[in-house]
Amino acid sequence: MRILTPLTVLMLSISACELSAQSNITLQNAFQNSYIEEGKKDYAKAVSFIIPFNADGNYETNIRIGWLYYLAKNYSASQNHYSRAVNIRPKSIEAKLGLIKPLSLLNRLDKVLEQYNAILKIDPENKQANYWAGVIIYNKKQYTLASKYFAKIVGAYPFDYDGNHMLGWSLLLSGRKEEAKGCFERALLIKPSDFSCTDGLNLSKK
Repeated sequence: MRILTPLTVLMLSISACELSAQSNITLQNAFQNSYIEEGKKDYAKAVSFIIPFNADGNYETNIRIGWLYYLAKNYSASQNHYSRAVNIRPKSIEAKLGLIKPLSLLNRLDKVLEQYNAILKIDPENKQANYWAGVIIYNKKQYTLASKYFAKIVGAYPFDYDGNHMLGWSLLLSGRKEEAKGCFERALLIKPSDFSCTDGLNLSKK
């Protein structure tokens, strides 16, 4: 068995670092070329620069390819790569938001809701996740449950139009007229004469 001297170990370490640095520069160049082609809307060519570096365990390349396939309207391929990114970094909110894009256009709303709820486990006050999860549930006519999502938005952003507007309608359709009235009144301070809120306010007074 060969015994490595401290000097040999040091030289091997330096060589490994140099190879790693060279590899990173090559990857940087690939990403730069990919961005250039994306700017030209040549998404296939933009993908071609990243593919040689892609591996199941590489978060950055998978999320990049997922985005490019989304732009190219290849939503199934986009979903696959974003899913890999989510699996690599389970706590990544950006990967989950990326995955939601192709899932939405594939009309897989249950999977979209699943991702929003996964985001909320990481960041319970996430405004985007609370809003769109609430909208999906509202459209299922589950108004009481939807109101809980919108209430989180209004709790963190009391003078937010979208939060107050949707919370108002969720409360109104849940039979909580007085609470709904307050939401519509606040929303109308932000967007005076807004038709939807005016309609909701009138209904809440009946």
